[in-house]
Amino acid sequence: MKSGSPRGCARGFAVGLLLAACVVDVLYAGSDGTSVIPTAGPVWPTLAVLSVGLAALLWPDERRPEWLTPQVRTAVPALASALYSVGSLATLSANMFGPGEVVILLCLLFIAVRQCPPRWAWVCGAVDVGALLLLPVRLLGPLDAAVLGFMLVGLVLIGIFAGLAVYLRTMDYRRTLAVSETRRAERVAIAADLHDFVAHHVTGILVQTQMARMMAQTQPQELDPVLAGIERAATEALASMRRTVGVLRDTDEEAAERRPVGDLAGIAELADGFASPVQQVTLRRDAAVSDDLPHEVQAAAFRVVQEALTNVRRHAADASHVEVRLRDDAGRLEVSVADDGRGGTQLPAAAHGGGFGLVGLKERVTALGGDLHAGPRGGLGWEVRAVFPVRKS
Repeated sequence: MKSGSPRGCARGFAVGLLLAACVVDVLYAGSDGTSVIPTAGPVWPTLAVLSVGLAALLWPDERRPEWLTPQVRTAVPALASALYSVGSLATLSANMFGPGEVVILLCLLFIAVRQCPPRWAWVCGAVDVGALLLLPVRLLGPLDAAVLGFMLVGLVLIGIFAGLAVYLRTMDYRRTLAVSETRRAERVAIAADLHDFVAHHVTGILVQTQMARMMAQTQPQELDPVLAGIERAATEALASMRRTVGVLRDTDEEAAERRPVGDLAGIAELADGFASPVQQVTLRRDAAVSDDLPHEVQAAAFRVVQEALTNVRRHAADASHVEVRLRDDAGRLEVSVADDGRGGTQLPAAAHGGGFGLVGLKERVTALGGDLHAGPRGGLGWEVRAVFPVRKS
């Protein structure tokens, strides 16, 4: 037999206390001084007001109809209570009120302040407060000195419940704002990932297309590997766009888990996909470099290699050899990409990029406490090198 959760037990205890308080109200209202059984006339209005209030509070969320909005839940029972008080005042009849109705109105005030839309929160909260402050008038009349004492106690209780509701509503708003800001930042990062992936693949398509045009005249028999590379790059670009757009359309917490970022294993695939008949790519990975590195470090290392290879295609298409290295440098991960190009390229000016790839890459690396260097090598070519301080995850 399953035991109830602490939250369920607490809710059951609170509901029990509320029902017990309502029973006290009924006994007060129906007592005629001759019997314990509530038979006096005022018991029926009291039962009606309590029934409406209990229905508004205890109606299960999953079975609640659409029309039973927080505005209706909090305003209708309060109006019923206020009308009962006004009717008692108009007929100059003293009618008892008890703790059940007080608790119901305080709970309705709490719901109004926390759950109603901003404008309605003020209206429904005012109705609940008015109904609560009218309760002593129902029993004592408007001129009795004790009414002031009851109202002061009521104002204290109103301040406590309304203040708690305002605090929780503020916390809910801050939490919602934080989640929205996190999602917005994540989507901006996903858009940057889309640019990185597509720019890499499309640049490869452009370079290999130019290569195919030249080989069509001189080496037509060697065209098949080049065309296969173009097909693979186009397929990967479309797949990247499809995955990224799918993530951008999703709004649940799993979206971040499907974010199309790379890792150390993906660097090998990246290097293999970059190789062509005229460009050789060598991947050298030290045995000391572990796969058990923080995900954000692996993703940043992947971005370094991707951006560097893309820049080789854009600015050093004449390079014949590119070397990618991953090594452990005294507990730090060092990632480097070096080529032997002279800076020759035949790409159109529009395909060269805006020159901000390395800037964004440096921000990504330094955000992880690393360092990025890009510049000419001692001899020919260019080198991009990043160093990350890492801890095993």
